[in-house]
Parts: sequence; C-alpha cells; structure tokens
Amino acid sequence: MALAIDLSDRVALVTGGSRGIGRGIAEVLLEAGATVVTCGRSEAEPPGGATHVTCDVRDPDAVRGMVEGVVARHGRLDVLVNNAGGAPYALSADASPRFHDKIVGLNLMATLTCAQAANAVMQQQEGGGAIVNISSVSGVRPSPGTAAYGAAKAGVDSLTGSLAQEWGPRVRVNAVDVGLVRTADTADHYGGDATVAEIERTIPLGRMADVAEIGRVVAFLASDLASYVSGASVACHGGGEQPVFLYIAQQSNGEAL
Repeated sequence: MALAIDLSDRVALVTGGSRGIGRGIAEVLLEAGATVVTCGRSEAEPPGGATHVTCDVRDPDAVRGMVEGVVARHGRLDVLVNNAGGAPYALSADASPRFHDKIVGLNLMATLTCAQAANAVMQQQEGGGAIVNISSVSGVRPSPGTAAYGAAKAGVDSLTGSLAQEWGPRVRVNAVDVGLVRTADTADHYGGDATVAEIERTIPLGRMADVAEIGRVVAFLASDLASYVSGASVACHGGGEQPVFLYIAQQSNGEAL
C-alpha cells in the first residue's frame, strides 16, 4: 500500500511562517492539503494559499486572540507548529540580563504560551490535534555565542516530553531538532559561499538541509502516519556534526572527509 501524507482536512498554524524555515514548513503543509495560517510580529506575504496574521507570540493575550481568530474563521485548529525563534550572536559575558530574558522568552516561553492556547482548543474538538515544536541541535550540544538560545532549545525538548505526557491521548506533542539549513541568508550569515561549502564538508550527508526537508518531517509528525509518535525529539541534522579534533586531524593528513 502506498503511503502519502494527507492533511486536506487539517487547519495548521505556523508561527514565524512567512520566511526562512517557517515558510518552508508552511509550503509543505500547503502541498499536503492543509489550510495554513502563518503569524509574525509584522505584516508579511505568506506562501500562496496561506493567510497571515500579526501576533507577538510572547504576549499570552495576543496568542489567545490569535488562536480564537483561527478557530472563528476555520472552525478548528488541528496543527500548531511552534517555529518562531532565533537569536543573534552574543557572548554570554557581554550580553545583558534583558537580552537573555528576551531570548528565552521568545524561544521557550512563547512556545509554551502558544502550545497552551492550542491545547485548550484541541482537547475539546473531535480528533484532538498535534503540536510540533521546532527545536535545534543547539539544545543538545554546547552553543557558544548563543548560550541562552541553546538553553532555551534544551528547554523546548524537555517541555515537549512533559506536554506529551500531560496532554495525551487527545494531543500529540513532538519536536524537531534542526541542524544547519540553507536559507536566503545563509551565505551572508556564514561569510560567503566558500565558507558555507567548507562547513557542508563536515556534515555526513555533505550539505545543509533545504527548508522543505524540515517541512516534510513536520508534516509527517502532524499526520496520521505518526499517530503513535508523541514526546519525541526527532533529529534532522544530516548525520550530526563531526568532532572538531577529527576534522582537524583529517585536514592535517590530507584525508577526504
């Protein structure tokens, strides 16, 4: 029997879904047939077929209003993708307490805030729902320069398991631990295409992910194909990061990676 992801009867909300990884996720959910709503702090043009609403996901009242608006317009909310997040580079010794508070607020507390609002709807509707939290490999290894972000993402992985136990059986909660992903800003972020190519040589699969590849993992977790998957943190990182000592040793010996 052929397997296919069919979300044609689902309503999905993707936070931070108008650009980057979030946009890629929204596009895949649309391809799977879902009705998709994206949100962000400002007006934006969502992928074709989606609608966009403005919301500061750190504001509980705004989040509740957003979720109520989605349900009022579409009748239900089946999938929440907590994608909004990120952090600029800042060494921990130099960053202010306010900076750290904002990073943790966006990457961890906003995830919980949105999940609470979605769960309140999903628990009451036929079929329940699925929540997918976009986490990061930064949460499972040291994250120098983005320490508060890494700590927040470690919290997201822990939160995922706790919510899965609290909110089952009606609501499944999973996370995707995302590695390096190519977006429109990748070359600028890492200092050019040559540097990006060198970084990609350290990844076992030989390249960074495409945003659609993250989207397909999300679509699977949101679908009935993952009906017995809850509380999982799924690694999507191309095989992981090679130890630095091994990379240096191979480079010194002239060995191919």
